[in-house]
Amino acid sequence: MTEREPTDDLLDSSRWRPLRLLLDSMDQQIASVYDDAGVAGMRTRFVGPLIQLSRHEAMTIQQLATAVEVTHSAMSQTVAAMRKAGFVTDAANSDGRTRRVRLSDRGREVMPLLRAEWRATEAALAQLEAETPYPLSRVVDDLSAALQRRSFRERLDAHLR
Repeated sequence: MTEREPTDDLLDSSRWRPLRLLLDSMDQQIASVYDDAGVAGMRTRFVGPLIQLSRHEAMTIQQLATAVEVTHSAMSQTVAAMRKAGFVTDAANSDGRTRRVRLSDRGREVMPLLRAEWRATEAALAQLEAETPYPLSRVVDDLSAALQRRSFRERLDAHLR
């Protein structure tokens, strides 16, 4: 097999793939905390919503989505997966138009671990950012500010012309 010649074709690049791979790796390492603790079925995307539910008696899917800043559709899928894994159950509803969920007994049982992992993750990220000359949180803030000035769609359209 011969080595490929460098090319300027953008189809041969993936500028943010290294970031996605880094985040995926960190996510897998967080998930390993749950695996090591014997918490079957726990996914890292469950942790934020479960912590929110631990702070309230019950919440609607929209309330959860708003609290963790995801779409209603994404939270609906997450709640279905959390229900299937046994971490949440349906709560009594005062009206038939909305569904509310609450922590199940299993969900309440794992809360000490979830809270400890969340705090440990935030502390580890703060430590990691302190070791870098340009923290990722600052990158995100700077990119958000640039996109406020000119949206990503506007930038895409300029390159599609």
